[in-house]
Amino acid sequence: MNGRYNMVLSGVGGQGLMLLSNVIGTACAQEGLPVITGEQHGLSQRSGSISVHLRMGEGTYGPLVPPGDADVMIAMEATEALRYIEFLRDDGYIIMNTRVMHHPLETMRHVREDATTEPYFSLDELRKRVRNVTPNVLEVDALRLAEAAGTARAENVVLLGAACGLPGFPLKKETVKDVIGNVVPEKTIAANMKAFDAGDGACCDAFG
Repeated sequence: MNGRYNMVLSGVGGQGLMLLSNVIGTACAQEGLPVITGEQHGLSQRSGSISVHLRMGEGTYGPLVPPGDADVMIAMEATEALRYIEFLRDDGYIIMNTRVMHHPLETMRHVREDATTEPYFSLDELRKRVRNVTPNVLEVDALRLAEAAGTARAENVVLLGAACGLPGFPLKKETVKDVIGNVVPEKTIAANMKAFDAGDGACCDAFG
């Protein structure tokens, strides 16, 4: 790889972002690619917002991607794509899960204040706002693909497979899959490989 490559992973607690970060970091180590990672947390429990920054390549300083400098964002939850969109460069790529999750505290506030109004962005509204920043958006029904592969818990692997299919992605797919096979439970390896390939296929269909 020539130059640097920046990624932002976004989602909520319990979606497996740390697994993705570990897989990418380990794959970088196996390929001799320098990488620095940083994490930002909202609420630490499930449903709290989380972002992970990965900066790959020589001459990278500091763990956090500067605003407007991310080459790709993996959004495990659609609302989180909008929350962290400021980090994406103008022609960057977004791999966005079509799942929309609403934090319990937001739901309770809506119920208490005014149950007659629409409190959340719809998927269509999120889609429009994200595409105002970049046309390079891949929407993935990761839960459906993961379930078809054999385990609903592989949503994160579906999205990682999609990212690995992007033009210019710095890691070899085979390396990433080898790392996944070493970190997931043995009984789920086959399902995770199918999930990865499903995401990769979705990306290839979208971006060639």
